[in-house]
Amino acid sequence: MAAALGRGALLLILLLPPNRAAEPSVEPAAGSEAPPETRAAAQERPRSGPAPVTDVAKLCVCDLLVAQCDVNCCCDPDCSADEFSLFTTCSVPVVTGDSRLCSQEAAVYSLDVEANPPERIFQLIDQVNPSIFCIHATNYKEALSFSSPEMPTAENFDQLLKQFGSAAFSAEPASWDMNTDAQNLSDANETYRYEYGVPVQTEDAFLRLPSPVVSSWCSDANPAGFLVSQATKCTRSVSVEKCDDIPAVSMLFYINSSILAVPESSQMVNITVQSIVVQSLNGTRTLLNDSDVLRLPMILDELCINIVLGVSYHITYTDAGEIIEAAAAFVLGAINKEALSIQQSFEVSFTQVNTTPVPLSGNPGYVVGLPIRAGFRPRGSGIIQNANKHGQLTILRSTSNQDCLAAQGARAPVLFGYNMISGCQLRITAATKCQPLTQTLLDLLKGQSFPEYVASFGNSQAQDVLDWVPITHLHTPEQSSCQIPVSLEIEVKWTKYGSLVNPQARIVNVTATITTTTLKQLPSGRERTIPVTSSVVFIDISSPAEPGYKAWPTINVKLPFDFFFPFV
Repeated sequence: MAAALGRGALLLILLLPPNRAAEPSVEPAAGSEAPPETRAAAQERPRSGPAPVTDVAKLCVCDLLVAQCDVNCCCDPDCSADEFSLFTTCSVPVVTGDSRLCSQEAAVYSLDVEANPPERIFQLIDQVNPSIFCIHATNYKEALSFSSPEMPTAENFDQLLKQFGSAAFSAEPASWDMNTDAQNLSDANETYRYEYGVPVQTEDAFLRLPSPVVSSWCSDANPAGFLVSQATKCTRSVSVEKCDDIPAVSMLFYINSSILAVPESSQMVNITVQSIVVQSLNGTRTLLNDSDVLRLPMILDELCINIVLGVSYHITYTDAGEIIEAAAAFVLGAINKEALSIQQSFEVSFTQVNTTPVPLSGNPGYVVGLPIRAGFRPRGSGIIQNANKHGQLTILRSTSNQDCLAAQGARAPVLFGYNMISGCQLRITAATKCQPLTQTLLDLLKGQSFPEYVASFGNSQAQDVLDWVPITHLHTPEQSSCQIPVSLEIEVKWTKYGSLVNPQARIVNVTATITTTTLKQLPSGRERTIPVTSSVVFIDISSPAEPGYKAWPTINVKLPFDFFFPFV
């Protein structure tokens, strides 16, 4: 029975957390309760993991038993000198901290078997890392280990949500042991500029772009990143009685802080009001002419007007990473007493100075439903495109009366992935001449300016001519004296480019085929109706995906020249 109890007790001890000394537990007597102060202190005490151990003299990876000596574990603090004398070897002879350090302290354990009785030898040495890729110095040793974060409780949840609930937060400690003089000297010689993704700084913090975090409610701690175009929507709690006291529904909240032209500079760029649109309770929007007037929330006839429903920032920058202009477009609205919350939308966009934004149809591959990008190429220059992205590659648009002469000028954009067909009816009389009619029908089918090149990708740049595919023109005439065009067929061949996980649509060939028919001379007083059609078809020519394998390695064996000596 005693042996069984001993084994059971040993099993219970092994289940306890290691490396912690046994703590005495005191149970209250029956019928007694803990004082209220003790219960309150226990509830307010934050639960966190143990502090990371960085002293190598206190580290012991072979210490598995609690309050007991582990066999051959020379770093076990629970072992006495008598127990060390019974050891045959040290299972862990060297204990170090982080192996990435160039030079660090190491604890070395060994046994002096010649002594009587044998004893353990402990010494601290400086160990040098032979690798050239190592950490020379660290100003925060705890960062090299995984420390347990603070456990959320009902008391500290709001504080943790405020600290870590935003889209971006700092995980750095409150104080760093750094050489501030050397840092300031290096900063003085550095030229600051905005880089991609760096938060746009203001005189008090950064440019706010509210966004939902944990739920759909707005968090004002989301910074706008440089050259990162974003669009967010979130919900904000409001009430008519306190609408003029909520900063986030006022225009002043979004334009009162000037933007720093470059990080850590004293040059400021004020945020100007570009436009103000007022939205009524039924959703009707009106553009105001006097956008210079600051409209603050105010209560009027049980309504709160001039509530900010949307903000769109537009920032202009230079190629040197400097912000030179910032503007904001507002959408203001009104709420009544029944409204408990509003939905706000925020957007930020960036444009380089002295450049015109080019509308894209994908990045990089085409997106289904967006217009095909096309243009012309003069000799010795890049691709010239129409400013209207819906007018770069078009076909004839059908009208209700199906009259071709009345349909001149009506065009429909060619949208990627959409097969289209349209047409009209042409009435021909005996007085119709062949040559003028041919030119009229060509203008009707092709439009006033049919492009020469089509972009292979949705984001192909105009200066990269090799990223544009020339349009191949085919003509299928009939053997006759008078041929008039009656149809235009555009065939677009595309393929899936890139990874199988996220393939991108790429146009590889575009063919425009004109079909003609014979125009016969009609008797006097007779008429004839000819159908004229335009069509676009997209053909996927992607080859089926095949798994690829590396070639088997070849074994190149060379025998020494005297391998068969003395037989050969």
